[in-house]
Amino acid sequence: MARILPPFAALRAFEAAARHESFTAAANELHVTHGAISRQVAALEAWVGVQVFHRAGKRVRLTDDGRRYLATIQTAFDSISVATAQLRDTGVVHVLRVNALPTFAMKWLLPRLAQFQRKMPNVELRLSTSNTPVEILEGYDVAVRRGPAHWPNCVSGHFLGESELPVCSPALLQRAPIKVADDLARHVLLHSDTRPDAWRNWLGAAGVRAKCRKKQSFDHFYLALQAAVDGLGVALGPIPMLADELASGRLVMPLDGPRLDARGYWWVARREVAHAPLVEQFCRWLQEQGDQADEVERA
Repeated sequence: MARILPPFAALRAFEAAARHESFTAAANELHVTHGAISRQVAALEAWVGVQVFHRAGKRVRLTDDGRRYLATIQTAFDSISVATAQLRDTGVVHVLRVNALPTFAMKWLLPRLAQFQRKMPNVELRLSTSNTPVEILEGYDVAVRRGPAHWPNCVSGHFLGESELPVCSPALLQRAPIKVADDLARHVLLHSDTRPDAWRNWLGAAGVRAKCRKKQSFDHFYLALQAAVDGLGVALGPIPMLADELASGRLVMPLDGPRLDARGYWWVARREVAHAPLVEQFCRWLQEQGDQADEVERA
């Protein structure tokens, strides 16, 4: 069955004039004359047999019928606009440059990226890792850093919390059980240069009396975590960063506490691109993933 549709030019003129309640503003928007808008609206009224505007000199205002019609037409125009944008983007690859902290990228972001790619198949996400301060970082659209901090000329938002507890391999725990915090004195504590005060803060909060003399240091935190998986010692693991290792049993938490809150994770976007649709979509996706991780952690 054929659709009953008025002329599209008349619909465009009506929608613009109704939105502004001004023929002059509609004419400026559509780059036509005032008279052209008036004629198109009159043609629409004649076609539907209903008056959509009250006219008082040069002023116009919508009738009740016109206002109801406008709501429907705007919805239809929005749908056409979205469908057209999706059609134009078919096969077009959009590049998003993300710079993240190395451990965060390996342990948290990479396992979730497949989900983002399924959601945004036309996005080529170029992921790089570094600990470089954002204020001197180049070549990125969105960075992920621990915060809060002052990031000049940027827009930022917190999306993921973090807390710390000792973690180790099950095999290590079998060889030398850890039942209280003082038992850590018998183990090698795995440190990283990127979190130099982590163990000192945790041991102080735990009230450890024994001197922990054995230590091994790594320049990157993910190396310390891998060393823990391999049974080389005990690392101070960030939760929920180690959710997969804990769920699989590659790592265990021998102690219930204290669980120290650490600096959380923030997305940081350059101000000039912060409101680009792709950047906003990625940051919103990070927020959604962070909220889900926090819910699982609280459960």
